[in-house]
Amino acid sequence: MAGVRRRDRRGRGVRGPLAPPQAPVSRTRAERFDDLVDDEVRRLHLRWGRELAGVAFTVEEVPSVEPWFDGPIPLGQTVPQPPPAGRPADPARPSGPGAAESGGQVRIVVFRRPVEARATGEAEMSLLIRDLLVEEVADLLGLSPESVDPSYDSPDD
Repeated sequence: MAGVRRRDRRGRGVRGPLAPPQAPVSRTRAERFDDLVDDEVRRLHLRWGRELAGVAFTVEEVPSVEPWFDGPIPLGQTVPQPPPAGRPADPARPSGPGAAESGGQVRIVVFRRPVEARATGEAEMSLLIRDLLVEEVADLLGLSPESVDPSYDSPDD
């Protein structure tokens, strides 16, 4: 009885995966991007956790812009969220990044495809995500980006 043939006689048949699915090698670009955003959000939470308690950070593929939109494509956006139905907004509650778990009132969105298109590599993408999130948080808190994160690279540099 002949064994199961995995390839044709010239070695060009079906091949198996080179790495198991759970290995980091097989992570998609979207998963790696999400990891970069999560790392930066975690870093910001270490310094501004209380102020960011009502903020949810999310990643979307692309921004929704009108076909006649003529400006630059946004890399990120801060979106206010309405309070849940039947519950008024709590003015004493801070707006910040931890709001995702608690039904927060502010959402900071990072658009994956425009950021990937702007960056030339993963290191540059990480810096771009860092600066983008610092700018959005600074705008939300009414501070300068340099005071939110001293390692912020201003666009003038």
